[in-house]
Amino acid sequence: MALFKRELPGLLQALAAVDVPLEAILIDAYVWLDEGRGGLGWYLYEALEQKIPVVGIAKTQFRPAEKVAIPVLRGESKNPLWVTAIGMEVAFAAEKVQEMAGEFRIPEMLKLVDGRCREWVV
Repeated sequence: MALFKRELPGLLQALAAVDVPLEAILIDAYVWLDEGRGGLGWYLYEALEQKIPVVGIAKTQFRPAEKVAIPVLRGESKNPLWVTAIGMEVAFAAEKVQEMAGEFRIPEMLKLVDGRCREWVV
């Protein structure tokens, strides 16, 4: 099953519970897989009627991602995060990922969210 088919319903359910305006949504996945081929982030953006920008932060490179993703090095790591975006410039998104809190490769917020999501897995 495609990642977006499995993950999108849960994302939309979680976002329905959010009662504050969102400037952007960060996901642990790609927005773009290739030029013109959307990933989970693209499907989320479309489901939200293109109203909220989506930034994808991936830990591994999907194919040669250089055409659609910007590699971002954080901390002492030599392995980049791969940033894609829709609804905002990808260079701006990459800059903001670089500036996120945390001294290591994975920003602290992503670590926190990942840990919380693993607690919910049944």
